Amino acid sequence: MNILIWHVHGSWLTSLVQGPHTYLLPTTPDRGHDGLGRARTWTWPGSARERTPAQLRGSDIDLVVLQRPHEIELTQEWTGRRPGHDIPAVYVEHNSPHGTAVDTPHPLARRTDIHLVHVTHFNRLMWDNGRAPTSVIEHGIIDPGPLWTGTEERAAVVVNEPVRRGRTTGTDLLPAFAASAPLDIFGMATDGLPRHVDLPPGRCRSFDLPQHELHRAMARCRVYLHPVRWTSLGLSLLEAMFLGMPVVALGTTEVHEAVPPDAGVVSNRPEILADGLRRFLTDPGAAAAAGARARAAARDRYGVERFLDDWDRLLKEVTR
Repeated sequence: MNILIWHVHGSWLTSLVQGPHTYLLPTTPDRGHDGLGRARTWTWPGSARERTPAQLRGSDIDLVVLQRPHEIELTQEWTGRRPGHDIPAVYVEHNSPHGTAVDTPHPLARRTDIHLVHVTHFNRLMWDNGRAPTSVIEHGIIDPGPLWTGTEERAAVVVNEPVRRGRTTGTDLLPAFAASAPLDIFGMATDGLPRHVDLPPGRCRSFDLPQHELHRAMARCRVYLHPVRWTSLGLSLLEAMFLGMPVVALGTTEVHEAVPPDAGVVSNRPEILADGLRRFLTDPGAAAAAGARARAAARDRYGVERFLDDWDRLLKEVTR
């Protein structure tokens, strides 16, 4: 198939474009949010092809994968075709609802012509999906390999924009966790984070690394810490498990589904998580054993082959 899809979430899309289709990526001169084109920090196959809005109008498109509400109008403006009417469409919901979970209607809740795909079962449960046909396709991760060494007695945290997002990403919890384990924070817009949370450089370091360096840097840390209060299931958490890292995580959203009890420590009590950090830092053997179980669980549930198979089944059904 020829699939129109915007480059919105690079890590997720990196897995999707491994499939057997041609992926048409809108590209604008400024490479802004609506025209980012091909990734520059991930390796994508040649089947992921850039198209300008003018080129899209004349392109053969079998299906559009939407990820933001305004892409419905963009599709009609740039292709001349209405998603759900003139062209089959699915909408991927990457996030948990930002408002009151039980009362927040999804933007597609009143539509029956666009299939709504959630990336976690928690998300589908929390959104008010209304009349929209829904399904869940869980994440799929390209296996980076068992890179964990744990040579540095530090905890890795991966989060983008932790200062702006604050309590959502658990930024306020970092000082207490740093008392149990020195932290290495990886992600975009992490500059100034140690100063923001009033931690000395030795207890909190921040890094904004390209994707090809990130995994090895994470894997040098003894343990992975996931302090996020409210978001969808973080791909970085799953990537840490694929690396073979033991996990210490808040038991929010879908985390308890992804992390089995013997792969780390999952709790909503910060003192229990702090104990877990200290235990893994002082017991490399326990860290290695939990990390191996985390990797096995992640490979079993979140492999890219299963992800692509699930997507192919859905695409065939929607375009049937």
